[in-house]
Amino acid sequence: MQLLPCIPLYEQPDNPFPRKGFLTHMYILATPPPTPSPQCTPMATVTAPGNTSSGCMFSSFNDEGVPYLQIFIGFTVAVYLFHTYLDVRQLRALRRPQPPPALAALFTKELYDKTQSYSIEKWWFASAHSLYSVMETLVLILTGWLPYVWTASGAVLAAASTHLSPGWAAWGRGEIAQTVVFVLALCLGNMVLELPWGIYSTFVIEQRHGFNKQTPGLYVSDLIKQMLLAVVLLPPIVAGVTYILQVAGPLVPLYLWAFVFALSLFLMTIYPVVIAPLFNKYEPLPEGSLRSKIEALAGSLRFPLRKLYRMDGSRRSAHSNAYMYGFFNNKRIVLYDTLIQQCSEEQVVAVLAHELGHWKLRHTPLLFVVNQVVLLSQFSLFTLVRNSTALPAAFGFATGGTLTAAGTAPAFVALILFQFIVSPLDEVIQYGSNVVSRMFEFQADGFAVRTGHGPHLRSALLRMEEENKGAMHVDPWYSSYHYSHPPLVDRLRAIDAAQKEQEKKAK
Repeated sequence: MQLLPCIPLYEQPDNPFPRKGFLTHMYILATPPPTPSPQCTPMATVTAPGNTSSGCMFSSFNDEGVPYLQIFIGFTVAVYLFHTYLDVRQLRALRRPQPPPALAALFTKELYDKTQSYSIEKWWFASAHSLYSVMETLVLILTGWLPYVWTASGAVLAAASTHLSPGWAAWGRGEIAQTVVFVLALCLGNMVLELPWGIYSTFVIEQRHGFNKQTPGLYVSDLIKQMLLAVVLLPPIVAGVTYILQVAGPLVPLYLWAFVFALSLFLMTIYPVVIAPLFNKYEPLPEGSLRSKIEALAGSLRFPLRKLYRMDGSRRSAHSNAYMYGFFNNKRIVLYDTLIQQCSEEQVVAVLAHELGHWKLRHTPLLFVVNQVVLLSQFSLFTLVRNSTALPAAFGFATGGTLTAAGTAPAFVALILFQFIVSPLDEVIQYGSNVVSRMFEFQADGFAVRTGHGPHLRSALLRMEEENKGAMHVDPWYSSYHYSHPPLVDRLRAIDAAQKEQEKKAK
């Protein structure tokens, strides 16, 4: 689930972490990001067969003999090979010696060479991390890491309960407490395994190409803050989901959806005032011509602008962007200080005209509603395997300490295993989400053109491309599958076409 309804103007393509391993997926389940996430991804679509209630939104089926583990491994490998094929196509595009014809007159050969070097280095890093992630997933699954961590979590709690009062000791030996420790242990494992990759990406690749502004001290500080947030937020979230799985009965999909929906609203409320300021400094945009122009634009569109912030993005990176967030009549706009430094005032206003286009065209609420439908549908599908014994047994939850006192698989663990087996559906959903997102980006660009900001939006995109060293050549298959924003050349072409249409109407 998207925790914060925000749509950034500019996508940083060629994400150095495009595909994540098993522990990374576990960590993402409930850990809030330090910066708003542009993707609409389910937050907790994981599963569990703990409750034996027979009435469900979907009837369970006899899955004895279904090779769940083999299916999961086969699909994981197949997806990796497919993504690798797309990556190879993208590498061929990145290696083209000249920029696209549409950009050839706009960028110098020196800039193109720098952009190409940055994109190719990120490509090799992403490819290495992708292979590592797949190997990590397969090794951890095949070696029984998941049931081992579950059993170890129970052993730790059992040892600790001997020092507690009888009431607390009984709770500490329960499934909810064990699930909380289990998830925290997986999150810690993920942070340890991903730490070298994050350090290399930040202090080698980004540093080499002039983007990194973080000091080692700030990097460590961010890690500590993320760990503290996980310790504070994960236990009640995991405990709430586990409790619902245990007691909800046949309406478990509705209860789970309502819980996650309420959680998302809660996080949307506390994020701008509690979480975001932990990582960045947000200051009201000073009075001046830029603020006046932005307020005039918002007023002309009747946009309920309540806060207008400048964020110290330059504290960590030279990349630039802008976004808006909030719901109902409490809208906020955030400008990276790097955007203000790199673009003219007219270009910044054009960027915000694009952002306000998303609001005017109701893209954010539409995405939010679709996201809720997908989430409820996935929770409903979970009821098909809620009482399964074959699914947990396939992943090592069959005997001994891997089962609860009632002899069933741990509720939250089963939810996780369900997420594994519906990963093919997640691939389809992610692709569809990107298709819709790109369509919305074109529409928001068109809105900016209709409000008279087309030329400045065009120049702003070119400026941001220059400063961010975005990939100028993009393979069409690669971008259609991975990109949530259209490639620059496509956006410029669409803006030019919309601008000509506007000029015709004005005559």
